Amino acid sequence: MNYLRTAILLAGLTALFMGVGYLLGGRNGAMIAFLAAAATNFFAYWNSDRMVLRTYGAHEVDRNSAPELVELVAALAGRAGLPMPRVFVMDNPQPNAFATGRNPQNAAVAVTIGLMQSLSREELAGVIAHELAHIKHRDTLLMTMTATIAGAISMLAQFGMFFGRHRDNSGPGAIATIVLMIVAPLAAMLVQMAISRTREYAADNLGGRIAGQPMWLAGALHKIEDAAHQIPNMEAEHNPASAHLFIINPLSGHGVDSLFATHPSTQNRIAALQRLAAELGTSGARSWVDAEPHDSAGGPWNRSRSSRGPWG
Repeated sequence: MNYLRTAILLAGLTALFMGVGYLLGGRNGAMIAFLAAAATNFFAYWNSDRMVLRTYGAHEVDRNSAPELVELVAALAGRAGLPMPRVFVMDNPQPNAFATGRNPQNAAVAVTIGLMQSLSREELAGVIAHELAHIKHRDTLLMTMTATIAGAISMLAQFGMFFGRHRDNSGPGAIATIVLMIVAPLAAMLVQMAISRTREYAADNLGGRIAGQPMWLAGALHKIEDAAHQIPNMEAEHNPASAHLFIINPLSGHGVDSLFATHPSTQNRIAALQRLAAELGTSGARSWVDAEPHDSAGGPWNRSRSSRGPWG
């Protein structure tokens, strides 16, 4: 059902884009709009991951610089049947994470320092499993496409304000152009956000299954939501178009499942994970994380039960 709803929403966004082009320039306008979208998406397909990682100052880590984190990602990727993604860390105090990349073979998972300091090993596993679910569903490419098309619709609407084919100041042509400028970007934004919320629910579900314990992710979401309200993410505030990439909305002034929310409400997501945990019968089961070997020298995962989190 999630896939069907996403396909319908994406088709609606594409139709809106083509309709804007047609209204501005007839068939030629629709074709120009299509070509512009194709060129923009082609650029985003090859460069969006590098752009977003650079925006947030993420630096790549490996088994030498962050062995416990990288090994946890590798274990979860194996459980998900995915190639090992690249792993990045953002020097940001707000606990959060996102995945990016055009396909599973060219994917990356990025987590903040705040996330590693706030969560237990199990909760961090839930978050990483959620991000791997996005990769497995190819949501990273889908959300790049929707953001690009939505941005192009807004650009076309602004273009129509000055260069629309109806240049007179009266009649239905002028009225249609004014309505287009207002309604089209708003409609595109709403569709983009609806797609984002749909994909978050799907990633929560698959992420809970990958980790084997949906309540790990539920606990992480609760902690991240609380901290996100108190700790600003200045890079996200300066680049709000990328907010939908994160597991929890990094922007201030959010928390309800409204028309303009990029994420479902955290309470709704936790409730869905609780239902999944009941379905899987995982409450109280011994986890594979508990069975993983730990660094005898006393790495940060050995403090995963600490209230400070595994990296504190």
